[in-house]
Parts: sequence; structure tokens; C-alpha cells
Amino acid sequence: MKVFVTGGAGFIGSHIVAQLIREGDQVIVFDNLYQGHRAAVDPQAHFIEGDLADQALLDEVFATHKPDAVMHFASYTLVGESTTNPFKYLRDNVVNGLNLMETAVKHGALKFVLSSTANLFDDPDKVIPISEAEKIVPGSPYGESKAILERMLYWLDQTKEMKYAALRYFNACGCGYGLGEDHDPETHLIPLILQVAQGKRDKIYIYGNDYDTPDGTCIRDYVHVLDLASAHILALRALDDGSRAYNLGTGNGFSVSEIIETARAVTGHPIPAEVAGRRAGDPDTLIAASDKIRTELGWNPTHSDVRQVVSDVWTWMQAHPNGYASY
Repeated sequence: MKVFVTGGAGFIGSHIVAQLIREGDQVIVFDNLYQGHRAAVDPQAHFIEGDLADQALLDEVFATHKPDAVMHFASYTLVGESTTNPFKYLRDNVVNGLNLMETAVKHGALKFVLSSTANLFDDPDKVIPISEAEKIVPGSPYGESKAILERMLYWLDQTKEMKYAALRYFNACGCGYGLGEDHDPETHLIPLILQVAQGKRDKIYIYGNDYDTPDGTCIRDYVHVLDLASAHILALRALDDGSRAYNLGTGNGFSVSEIIETARAVTGHPIPAEVAGRRAGDPDTLIAASDKIRTELGWNPTHSDVRQVVSDVWTWMQAHPNGYASY
């Protein structure tokens, strides 16, 4: 299959590109390098630097390369920023996604995999773990932008025969294929903790220790990026059988304090921690029920042992102390 991957130079996108290449697919990566890194793109992929706001360029690229399918990772993704700058998220994420969908339909690329989010569910009413049956109530303008994209795809399925998979993942983490996680600014917990062990930070802040959890710190479901990659590709291959939406997680949760303790064990560093005030909008616990994709597609997250996750990230960060600038 020839697959057009937006955001293929980013953390998750680059890992999916690497897996697609290993499975024999042809890949066109389209990325504006706002948060992505050229060095993260598999050399066997065809790279195009461009922005989804440029629909004329998209049209030219689709006409030239004639992809069979689209995987869409390019997005602004910071929940906190989306609450202070909602226009950036509600406009750019939505309009750029619509540009991409319209171009894909025009050129007959009628298979679409969307990188969605657990932020669709905010603080769920039903029992944890969260299934696909949970009511969608986005927790931020970022989550709302993804919910809108999912609804757009629903209507394109109804009116234009586009088949789609919306994949809502919980806490993406880990690394593989010689790739890593390098954001500016970094916002993900595991690399932030490990930056303390690197000597780049004096301590890690714990935002609240009075949550309704066993140790008082928030619990999240950490899913390895290689397991996410396998889920995306399984979903892509299944689109001939119809559209679908899946929650992606391990079904297990770990608290912030547990992740810090794991990092201390892996690195041998004391990793000082300091409790700070809660952040607005942080639920006590978010864990995914992934029974649906396990049953329908046989997905099995085999890399997501939390110690393995932290070890993988630490190994990459030691080899690349300045991230992709180390290449």
C-alpha cells in the first residue's frame, strides 16, 4: 500500500512510518517540522516539507504520488495550551484536517487513520477502564478538535465512502527503531523525569498528591509507541471491512509516583521530586479498555511493561543527550 503520513517526523508518526516501511509499504511523509525532526524520518520514506494549510500543495502532492491511504498525526496537541489559545486548536486542527480529508476524497485515497485522543472523555461518568461506549465529552479545545475530526470522518463515510479508523490513545510513551521522543517544550512525564537523571532539571514536579488514588497522585495508562504502531497498521489493514473507532491502552494504570520510582530504579539516580498544586482538568484516573481492538483485530500490547518503557526511553536519551540535535 502507498500511505500518506502527516506528522511523520513527529514522535508517534515516525515510529509508524518505520513500521510501515518494515512491512513493505511505500510511505510519503508530509510534515512542517514544527515539532517533528527530519532525522526521525525513515530514509526509505519520501519526505515532503509542507503545511496542511496549503491545500494547493496537498493537491499537487496527491496528484503526483497517488496514495492509497492516509494516516493523520499532524496536529497541535498540548491540552493546556489549547485552553489559553483555543482558536489555534479549534481553527488550525480542524481546518487543516478538513483540507486533508477533502484532498484525499478528491484523489480517491478513501482509507483514513486518525490519531485521536483519550481527551475525548475528560472525566468519565462510567467505571474505569474507559470503553468506546463512554459518552464523548471533550476535556479541552484540543479534545474538541479531535472530536470534530472524528465526526467529519463519520459523515465522509456516509457520503463519500471513505473508510476510517479513529484511534484514541491514552499516554503514548517509549521508543524503538533507534527513534526517540524530543519535544520543545517537553511535556510528557517520562522524559521529564529522565531529564532530572540527565542533569537537565533539578527535580520533577508532582502536580497534586491528594487525588482519589492509593498514593494520592494521578493514575494513567501508559502504552508503548511500538504497540501503538501495531494498532495503527492493524486498523489500516482492516478498513476494507468498514470504519471503526478504538481506545488504545493496556488496561493497567500507574501513578505519577510509581513512574518516578520506576525511573529511579532504572537510572540509579535519586530523582528529587516536589509536590506542586494541581493542574486544572486532571482527572484522578484514566485507563483504557482495549477489549474491542483485541477481539476484533487481535491486537496485543507486548511492549508496554512500564519498566521496559522507561528503560527504552532512558537508553535512547543516554545515546542522544541532546535529542535529535545529537544526530
